[in-house]
Amino acid sequence: MALDPTKLLHRLPYVVRQVIDPGYCILYALGVGAEDLEFVYEDRLKSLPTMAAVLGYPGFIWRDPSLGVTWEKVVLAEHSIVIHKPLPTVGEIVGVSRFTALYDKGPDKGVIAILERAVRDAGGDLLCIVTSTTMLRGDGGYGGAAEGAPVPHPIPDDRPAELALELPTAPNLALIYRRSGDLNPLHIDPDVARKSGFERPILHGLATYGVVGRALMSALMQNDPTRLTRMDARFSSPVYPGETIRTEIWRQGDGKAAFRAWCVERNRMVLNNGLVEYVPV
Repeated sequence: MALDPTKLLHRLPYVVRQVIDPGYCILYALGVGAEDLEFVYEDRLKSLPTMAAVLGYPGFIWRDPSLGVTWEKVVLAEHSIVIHKPLPTVGEIVGVSRFTALYDKGPDKGVIAILERAVRDAGGDLLCIVTSTTMLRGDGGYGGAAEGAPVPHPIPDDRPAELALELPTAPNLALIYRRSGDLNPLHIDPDVARKSGFERPILHGLATYGVVGRALMSALMQNDPTRLTRMDARFSSPVYPGETIRTEIWRQGDGKAAFRAWCVERNRMVLNNGLVEYVPV
């Protein structure tokens, strides 16, 4: 079955109801490499803001045959979270995800699909908006428009980064992170990874995103998770579990900074065009 853009854009939203408890928050934190007690210890627990990426998450939807997508060639291209309230450590939430746009880049490049998710608490208050931009590499050329895709945040390459922080990733990090909901075999099955063009299973893009989020909080926010209000990034290359991620940061005014991240061992850029917004002191 081929991709049907009209069917995709008019599809009923994915609605996910979820119970949040300390165990879930701790599992997410461990999946992005956190060891700070306030993120892994029940008695003083706080939720990492990048946990928004998995709240109300509908799962790896691309294996659904009704979507007509070549799921083996799906990769996450960009991700954005906008936090409206600090994320809970206990309670119920509901995530409602809708396809909002498709951009056809042609048969050799694929399709850009935008999926937006609103996450609310049990009282109906908006917690966060999560926007995922996914590249459907095997499904381009259906005749849709290519123009209008979001423009990434520019990095100020005319000056060196003001701050830089390196954080390691554990060799088993993908095995932990996938328990937060992303069960794409690309991150655990060597055969699937090779078919997708990788030498071995890669780390989830959103695990890399979470590691970089930790670096940004440490460098800019005194490790206070309630101060981060927005984080956007473009995925430029995968990380292999066990590699070190270096985050480079440029301040761009009060409560705003640009960033990008590199794999230290391979000197490969893994996140680009980053934008973070936060509550300044």
